[in-house]
Amino acid sequence: MNNRIVIQNIIRFIFLLLIQLIVLDNITPITMLMPNVMLIFMIMLPTTTKHIPMLLIGFATGLLLDICSNTLGFHCFAFTMTAMARILFADRILLNNEPIDIDRPSLRVVNFQHFAIYSLTTLLVYYTTYIIVEAFSFYNVWVMLLSIIANVIVTWILLIIYQLALIPEEK
Repeated sequence: MNNRIVIQNIIRFIFLLLIQLIVLDNITPITMLMPNVMLIFMIMLPTTTKHIPMLLIGFATGLLLDICSNTLGFHCFAFTMTAMARILFADRILLNNEPIDIDRPSLRVVNFQHFAIYSLTTLLVYYTTYIIVEAFSFYNVWVMLLSIIANVIVTWILLIIYQLALIPEEK
């Protein structure tokens, strides 16, 4: 991974963190709807990222969100699980087990169907983990399922808007 990619990812991380903390954490009108744009950062990390750094990035991202949003480790656990899921499934879904290095997985680089399955799976792992850990109960299963589905859809729409608006065409 070269320095240009590292700098782009640092800038993306800071930009998305500011959007998350300043905008999204303060305007959610529905309590069960909590879009998390930091997942865009996790989804768009290069496919060449090694396993240990991926887990550390997931843990650190979740820990930073927990500190800033005053949650009890929910983000940290969910982001670490998301990093683990990405390690296990990204190559199989995104690359069809082909040895291709993608610096920035996006709609403009990867087949739409593969990217949709990859990103929706990643979002589903995060929100399922986060909501189950946060609720720590299966009392209102239907409300939990509705919350998971709604959050996945809203965050996926934000991911698509981000990629179409801010990611330049690949040449």
